[in-house]
Amino acid sequence: MEFAYDDRTVELRQRLEAFLTECVLPAEPVHHAQVLAAGDPWARPPVMDELKAEARARGLWNLFLPDARYGAGLTNLQYAPLAELTGRSPHLAPEALNCAAPDTGNMELLAEFGSDAQRERWLAPLLDGTIRSAFCMTEPEVASSDATNIATRITRDGDHYVVDGRKWWSSGAMDPRCEIFIVMGKTDPDADRHRQQSMILVPRDTPGVTVRRGMTVFGYSDAPHGGHAEIDFTGVRVPVENLVGAEGTGFAIAQARLGPGRIHHCMRLVGMAERALELLCRRALDRVAFGRPLAEQGVVREWIAESRVRIEQARLLVLKTAWLMDTVGNKGAHTEIQAIKIATPAMAEWVIDKAIQAYGGAGVSQDTPLAALWAQARTLRLADGPDEVHRASLARRELRRWS
Repeated sequence: MEFAYDDRTVELRQRLEAFLTECVLPAEPVHHAQVLAAGDPWARPPVMDELKAEARARGLWNLFLPDARYGAGLTNLQYAPLAELTGRSPHLAPEALNCAAPDTGNMELLAEFGSDAQRERWLAPLLDGTIRSAFCMTEPEVASSDATNIATRITRDGDHYVVDGRKWWSSGAMDPRCEIFIVMGKTDPDADRHRQQSMILVPRDTPGVTVRRGMTVFGYSDAPHGGHAEIDFTGVRVPVENLVGAEGTGFAIAQARLGPGRIHHCMRLVGMAERALELLCRRALDRVAFGRPLAEQGVVREWIAESRVRIEQARLLVLKTAWLMDTVGNKGAHTEIQAIKIATPAMAEWVIDKAIQAYGGAGVSQDTPLAALWAQARTLRLADGPDEVHRASLARRELRRWS
């Protein structure tokens, strides 16, 4: 097994590290100040457009798409260390590179399952970064851990479909540049359990679409991911050409979309944990308590050592999963995708928690990025499927080997 990065990955990592150091990290306080000045937690501050322009100029754009027709043509294994670096500033760097969820998953969905007309109308501007998108699957009235029980209806009426239902945690919908919703609903409630659902494209300005409110994440707007919204769809009519794929393929499309999304989150989580460990070490060396630096306290040294072990374990599992996705496909890597989705958020949450503890009151304040990092890591134990669902599925797979 080869652990060294190939030449292209090395070169892109160097460029990305320079971009982070020179542009992204210095922009963090600027971004925060501009959002506060706007008085809208979901506002798009000017500094983000500046970062995106600079990223494009440096050739750091759409790195996530393995299809060279649309993106950089990188394998998952090549993209993993780059996504990890963006995790060091997860609220700025992914969007700056046009590699932020939910747009990444929506672009992958359109690239793989969209028609030529859908790709021309919606994928092209998403790739260009001129618009953003939302993914509308989760609903407030049903258990989101079971995607087959969604209640939103998509009903055929002549040359249109009519969409009725309520969604929430619709990622991307609060961004003022969001122009298109990808909505999952039931077209045939009497079909097989996994063939009842379909995906359909709903332009944001379609009559009957009402964004009820923005959803905060532990009090944060999560604006760089486009924010999350609760949305009503009431008698929303869209042309039949807006259906993605065929009727009854919505569940399969959702699973295909979520696989890469899960590993991208895990790649960034490793970077988040690395930044937290760096902050922990700096704090331990600089802070004196009871007459000696924190770095000389045994418990702090244990935190640091254990953090390094956990990060390395998670990184290796993420890289193995990326390699499998490249070599045997997403289905062949299903076990490992579930394993990293369980292990990596928990790892990052643990490491960030120890850094917060070392900073004391500052760790839970706006004076460090740690509170926001912790909130994101904790949220990812729910997003794209809760831990318990992945554990149950993983256990079933393991048991089948011996039954």
